[in-house]
Amino acid sequence: MAEETKRKTLVIGHKNPDTDSICSAICYANLKEKLTGRVYEPGRAGNVNSETQFVLDYFHVKKPRMVQTVRTQVKDIEIRETKGVRKNISLKNAWNLMQKENVVTLAAVTDSGLLEGLITVGDITKSYMNVYDSSILSKAVTQYSNIVETLEGVMVIGDENDYFGKGKVLIAAANPDMMEFYIEPNDLVILGNRYESQLCAIEMEASCIIVCEGAGVSMTIKKLAQEKGCSIITTPYDTYTAARLVHQSMPISYFMKTEHLITFDEEDFTEEIKDVMASKRHRDFPILDKNGHYKGMISRRNLLGARGKAVILVDHNEKGQAVDGIEGADIQEIIDHHRLGAVETISPVYFRNQPLGCTATIVYQMYQEHGIQVEPPIAGLLCSAILSDTLLFRSPTCTVVDRAAAMELAEIAGVEIEGFAGKMFAAGSNLKGKTDREIFYQDFKQFEAGKVKFGVGQISSVNTEELEDLKSRLLPFLKKANQEHGTDMMFFMLTNILTESTDLLCEGTGAEQLIGKAFHVAEREGEKNQAESQVICLPGVVSRKKQLVPGIMIAEG
Repeated sequence: MAEETKRKTLVIGHKNPDTDSICSAICYANLKEKLTGRVYEPGRAGNVNSETQFVLDYFHVKKPRMVQTVRTQVKDIEIRETKGVRKNISLKNAWNLMQKENVVTLAAVTDSGLLEGLITVGDITKSYMNVYDSSILSKAVTQYSNIVETLEGVMVIGDENDYFGKGKVLIAAANPDMMEFYIEPNDLVILGNRYESQLCAIEMEASCIIVCEGAGVSMTIKKLAQEKGCSIITTPYDTYTAARLVHQSMPISYFMKTEHLITFDEEDFTEEIKDVMASKRHRDFPILDKNGHYKGMISRRNLLGARGKAVILVDHNEKGQAVDGIEGADIQEIIDHHRLGAVETISPVYFRNQPLGCTATIVYQMYQEHGIQVEPPIAGLLCSAILSDTLLFRSPTCTVVDRAAAMELAEIAGVEIEGFAGKMFAAGSNLKGKTDREIFYQDFKQFEAGKVKFGVGQISSVNTEELEDLKSRLLPFLKKANQEHGTDMMFFMLTNILTESTDLLCEGTGAEQLIGKAFHVAEREGEKNQAESQVICLPGVVSRKKQLVPGIMIAEG
């Protein structure tokens, strides 16, 4: 349950988003957060057009984050957040942490969180089974604090922050006369409570003596050790146990892997790392953030239980219009007002589809149904979306429900509908400085009718001259777009809001004939050039969703 609460859900519209797609995503995410207390983030699958940007600026709302794909990433799966450790901790400490956390791998990190190396249960096992070197404690440059901690001892003389960096480890089991032959300068000597043995080890310039079984150390021995620079540690363990345990005080840095580490970024896509993980015998793989800081571990088992990104689709329900990677996403809901498409879901979802002029109208209904107050900026976005999608109530898609909703929302937002709509449409039709590509993809969607694939773009404007100028500009681009998308036909609607008509640009074999059949447009008499044949005037046609696309579907069927 805690994981579900923490999980973020993306609310997103279709590619090449229009005002309804953007505004509905923002407003529905706002509603869901108020209802559930969970995190819902609005997103966009394309650039914001001029009309939508005007609306966002007018109501001081930030545009949603661009989302190019919803393919499952490492950050979407459950990362085991095992804390990183310092590379100088002892093997014993590392082992205890592994047992406590029930893990087999620990990451050594710097103070700033950068990964330095990995230590595994196998590495610790090898340190016991494969090492017979009595000087390995010094080769590992073991800090005295590690030895004190491992032996549960006390530093009687010396500094715990110093290191044992030279010499071997040995047990003083013989009498002092024999000890003189095998104790060398800098050695670490484990011994008992015999005064003579302690004195001999210090005189032979040992770096450290470990006095076992909690035996006391005389003032004379302490003073001599201080003068000779010999550290003294006392431990409650017997000599045998101390000798076994001291090995565990070595730092993990001596045994951990530091080179050729296989790491993954939390932004990596899961399908791209599966093969790498399968080819290696490692149990765990460290995950880093974009700055290279250690985040946690994942295993192959984590990938098996991975779920896609949680997504809510608004203003569309067709795979061809959805953000890339939607087939692997965990679709939670669909809120739409278009015809039924072909988005497949993993499990049953909440699907609300109503024959209204705008998705924003449905979203407003849901605010009312749940008794959630609509704040002025949210009301402004919803109202703008309705005005845009219904072309100020001129579109045949507009219903009395859309009109009533827009009126109520305009009052809450404090805008005068006619004046505001005029400014909004003017901003949307201001195409100065825009390339043909930017204009074409400002509002573009793809469809299928039987075996025919076609695309439809649209510009709605109150400026007749500007629409006329676009004919000559977009006709050549239509051919290029048709080739880029591999479609059979390509259309572009130049819709005049004032005259409630559309000049339709056509590209592709049989495109003009199909439109003629769909809308009963008679062939013109006399000669006509190629450009004229590619532009068909459709009086009364202003809606792509309810007029143009259904007409094409019926004619092709």
